[in-house]
Amino acid sequence: MSSTAILLISFGVGAACGFVVCIPVGPINVTIVNEGARRGFRWAFLIGMGAVAMEVVYCALGFASFLAVFDTGTMRAIIELVSFALMLFLGLKYASAKELPPVPHSVEVVEERLHPHSAFMTGFVRVLGNPATLLLWMAISAGAASRGWVRPDLAGKSVFVLGVALGAASWFLLLSYIVGQRHQ
Repeated sequence: MSSTAILLISFGVGAACGFVVCIPVGPINVTIVNEGARRGFRWAFLIGMGAVAMEVVYCALGFASFLAVFDTGTMRAIIELVSFALMLFLGLKYASAKELPPVPHSVEVVEERLHPHSAFMTGFVRVLGNPATLLLWMAISAGAASRGWVRPDLAGKSVFVLGVALGAASWFLLLSYIVGQRHQ
């Protein structure tokens, strides 16, 4: 497979992951819906862009932590198994929860210390205070790298992270637009 084809696959997989990861109801989506209903599209979209910025940071950290260990087939198999188990655990945890708080305790602690005053910083801090997001991106980056969807060089990782940014921004743009239409 050509180098360009692998980069296109990396971008597409990154965009799909970025979009899908942002869909589940969580602190960011709840904040966008609530604030967008009160203040409109622009405010909701800026919250989403702050969230995208921190998602990109977490995604890059996920790649930085795992790509060096994929030298052997055994390590790839172990990482695939661990990432599958982590994703299964997180999915079951959220599916079996009776009630999820609108803002997790860790987010409240970070917000108390940083006091975000802008829409962008609100989105940024809400993702920053959610360490499960970092674990999720670690699992996704490990899975994508172990399957060969991302080249282990800077170009491959960068294209994947750019795809994540575009995918996440697309979801938050769509959500903000829908909420903004309801606001009017």
